[in-house]
Amino acid sequence: MPTPHTDAAPAKPTERPLLPEALRGSYRPITEVGAPVLHRRCAEVTEFGHELAQLIDDMFFTMHAAQGVGLAANQIGVDLQLFVYDCPGEDGQRHIGHICNPVIDIQPPAEPAAGREGCLSVPGAGLHELPRAARTVVHGQDKDGNALTLEGHGLLARCFQHETDHLNGTLYIDHLTPAERSRALQEMAANHQAVSAQREARARTLRG
Repeated sequence: MPTPHTDAAPAKPTERPLLPEALRGSYRPITEVGAPVLHRRCAEVTEFGHELAQLIDDMFFTMHAAQGVGLAANQIGVDLQLFVYDCPGEDGQRHIGHICNPVIDIQPPAEPAAGREGCLSVPGAGLHELPRAARTVVHGQDKDGNALTLEGHGLLARCFQHETDHLNGTLYIDHLTPAERSRALQEMAANHQAVSAQREARARTLRG
């Protein structure tokens, strides 16, 4: 999920300090809509250890290079139930973490909250209106296999829903009307090469 903006034309987001996890990671190209791994439910994480920890570090670095607030494993072509996030919450604080095998629980109020959304796997598309639950709880495991529960409000809740959708094979454009989906894909076709080049250049800059 990309860094959100309040205007239709994205502005340059505020730079966030690079996380220690990201500093240990490497850039992996982001998988784009149409890749089979994005359109099926991912396999559960069953092995916890060094390889999983390295994957998480790579996901944090890739997310920062793409200036996102969340990233699912299948967005870098890995068929695993895992996502990372570095997202502002309703409290204005920076929320950072990861979760394996997430199961989402929508909390009251049931009335969906308005908001616009984009996707790092639909590069170059603008933000589109998509109602989401205003509060969510997510249950899963951490990188060591320990039970983990996350709670999100506002944008953080939206991020959790967006990334869990990814792991179930659903992209945000699947929630749009046919006309909105077509427009998003047209925007991607026009802009995705430039966006991909920007991400790779940013990855090189961050790596120094």
